[in-house]
Amino acid sequence: MKIVAIRTIPYAIPYSRPLHFASGSIDVADNVLVEVETDDGVVGVAEAPPRPYTYGETQASIVEAITGVFAPALEGLSLLAHEEIRARMHRTIGNPAAKSAIDMAVWDAWGKTIEQPVHELLGGYADRLRVSHMLGFDNPSIVADQAIELVETLGITTFKIKVGRQPVDLDVQVCRAVRDAVGPDAEIYIDGNRGWTAPEALAALNALEDVGISRAEELCRADDVMGRRWLVSHCPVPFVADESVPTPADVTREILAGAANAISIKTARTGFSDSLRVVHLAEGMGIETVIGNQIDGQIGTACSLAFGASQQWTARNAAELSNYLDMSDDLLSEPLTIVDGEMHVRPGHGLGIEIDPDKLAQYRTDN
Repeated sequence: MKIVAIRTIPYAIPYSRPLHFASGSIDVADNVLVEVETDDGVVGVAEAPPRPYTYGETQASIVEAITGVFAPALEGLSLLAHEEIRARMHRTIGNPAAKSAIDMAVWDAWGKTIEQPVHELLGGYADRLRVSHMLGFDNPSIVADQAIELVETLGITTFKIKVGRQPVDLDVQVCRAVRDAVGPDAEIYIDGNRGWTAPEALAALNALEDVGISRAEELCRADDVMGRRWLVSHCPVPFVADESVPTPADVTREILAGAANAISIKTARTGFSDSLRVVHLAEGMGIETVIGNQIDGQIGTACSLAFGASQQWTARNAAELSNYLDMSDDLLSEPLTIVDGEMHVRPGHGLGIEIDPDKLAQYRTDN
């Protein structure tokens, strides 16, 4: 059960429907497949999505960090040495996606080695999650039509609407159009990706009072310390911290500072090991959590699903699991499925996924 090799394979898959939001946009999934191989010949997998506008990582930097720094530090360790693996990676500052992909690939390899699902190793609370879909910037009628299509074809009834544009009223119109389209029983919440000022965000929240949103996420900059606290104190719904809480310590700081009162957990950012720390911290403080989406492909989505369903505290809310639908293709030999608005945990050992070698050969960019 010792790690003998950690490999990176960069790949690029275009999006058929690019996602636009306040802090950036995604039209190509230029991710990195990470493989952790053991002396038993077992290979665990995960993926690292670069988000330079949020965490400073690029596809090239992820490859270099793993091959040049983390792999030499971790080869020879046991798959069970989770704390030592974490400690050695955290000697290097930053690189959250690179670290998280290695962590999750280690868990996948462990599950495959002992022939158990990662979902069960993590906690095994539920066997499925309700699905929430992120809707990006576009005209109100187009966004509303996207929501209707997802309701009618996949039974999805929870939507996160990207906001943060100028003028504020444009996003308010989108939220109203989606509410009119999906009806009063669907859940709608918003994510500003730090695009508004605190006063603009409060004006939008007041304008959306009759729309009925369930929560609001990162509406203004995290480094606007006083404005953020003021906004959270006036926010009529839970205020979710996302980009501002990349580590468990950041979660503690934001909550105790009154800069948020709910947390988005992204396995692409905190892996499985630190996601466990975050969810236990959230439960201990009594704050809500939601499984967020790093605009993941199906590999990353499988990781989010395994973790989100494993914990009672995260299984309570719909999880952001469906934005791989906007990609033109993916790497899995058996695609993920959504039925009646839910995604079931994959059967099988580890993450329960297999990489299609032909698709990997088609989309890898290091040939």
